[in-house]
Amino acid sequence: MSFIHDDFLIKSQAGRELYHEFAENEPILDYHNHLPPKDIAEDRQFGSIFDIWLEGDHYKWRAMRCNGVPEELITGRANAKEKFMAWARTVPHTLRNPLYHWTHLELKRYFGIDTLLSEATAESIWEETKAALARPEMSARNLLRSQKVKALCTTDDPADPLTWQEKCAADGFEIGVYPTFRPDKSYAVHQPSAWNAWCEKLAAVSNVDVKNYSALLEALSRRHDAFHAIGGRLSDHGLNSAHARPVSDSEAGRIFAKARGGTAATAEEMDNFASNIMLHIGRLNAAKGWTMQLHLGPLRNNNSRLARQIGADVGCDSIGDYLQAENLSRFLDTLDSENALPKTVLYNVNPAHNYVFGTMAGNFADGSMPGKVQFGSGWWFLDQKEGMEWQINALSNLGLLSRFIGMLTDSRSFMSFPRHEYFRRTLCNLVGTDMDNGELPKDTALVGSMIRNICYTNAKNYLGLKVAD
Repeated sequence: MSFIHDDFLIKSQAGRELYHEFAENEPILDYHNHLPPKDIAEDRQFGSIFDIWLEGDHYKWRAMRCNGVPEELITGRANAKEKFMAWARTVPHTLRNPLYHWTHLELKRYFGIDTLLSEATAESIWEETKAALARPEMSARNLLRSQKVKALCTTDDPADPLTWQEKCAADGFEIGVYPTFRPDKSYAVHQPSAWNAWCEKLAAVSNVDVKNYSALLEALSRRHDAFHAIGGRLSDHGLNSAHARPVSDSEAGRIFAKARGGTAATAEEMDNFASNIMLHIGRLNAAKGWTMQLHLGPLRNNNSRLARQIGADVGCDSIGDYLQAENLSRFLDTLDSENALPKTVLYNVNPAHNYVFGTMAGNFADGSMPGKVQFGSGWWFLDQKEGMEWQINALSNLGLLSRFIGMLTDSRSFMSFPRHEYFRRTLCNLVGTDMDNGELPKDTALVGSMIRNICYTNAKNYLGLKVAD
């Protein structure tokens, strides 16, 4: 039997039935990822497995560093094949890390390769995948089709032009490629040099002279409108913890002027300013029926040497231990008190806070729709089997698993879509085990309908994205 077989990860009999009857063939709505929309618009043909698999994957970079691989063979000047060979030598050392599962699941689903990747098999796998990737059916768009993707949401700064999403829409590509509004740079007033450069970019793309605080809000609102016009229905926010200490417009204007003049805001001023911006975006989201995603808790760019050498988001982040409950409650309650709380998904990176997030989501149900505030899927360091099970168990105990909008890739790689399969297998095994143990009724139709909804239908109904039938 090959390592990746029909019942991979599924030990329970009921779980096998749930997976094969209700989950396996559901399409994918990948509502949060970091894929470059340019690659989709231009229907990129990848030259090698390095280009599609290792080019921007900081999960793999991190594992390679832990295995003693020099940076030259990770993000340095070594050629693509040399970097792939270094990854192949690392893979046998990832046993019990989710990368071992993902690696072989992806080789199987995209190339039909059952061989375990190692230094001994790397040359033949390099050649086999290189030949396969040269075929037209392995272009970026055709890979999305092969994975049954119905729509996906990229992650985009308000100052970014939406050229590539517009091209996908204009040329009739049947899979929705929608931007997600990620305004994190808008309140970086503690870093005035970078922030002022960003303000100029925003001014150019919005046709608003960003000369004061009210003009900044107007420019953000115009870009929000532009994202909406091309089909965007989500914002996304990467935060240590929620910003929930707003100040008056005049005080926000003072902080704006200070940073626009080149003087860094203090930590308190930055928190105040960010609180005002976050509430502004929340109100825009509510007015348009959007969903707000709050990714909370990571401690980013710990290795200052690598940050200076390579940049941000290169695999040197970790779980933070910030306090979450009070600020998150205050932020959500402020919007709710104004009847301006949008649909919201809370993503937690610290498993110690799972019950904080699970209970917080239930505080703001208002009868307007099922699951208005969601405890989102296991994220980043928790998007592996155990982390997914922790999140599913916390949500089940504290809320309604049946209303959960399911998994996403959060990835920069076109080969990451089997992570949906990985999640579905984990979900079915967990729920199926409960059925086998008599903790859930052995009613496959009842439980199976919940599984199917979590895999696709809940996200489709909740997010309101335009999805082709």
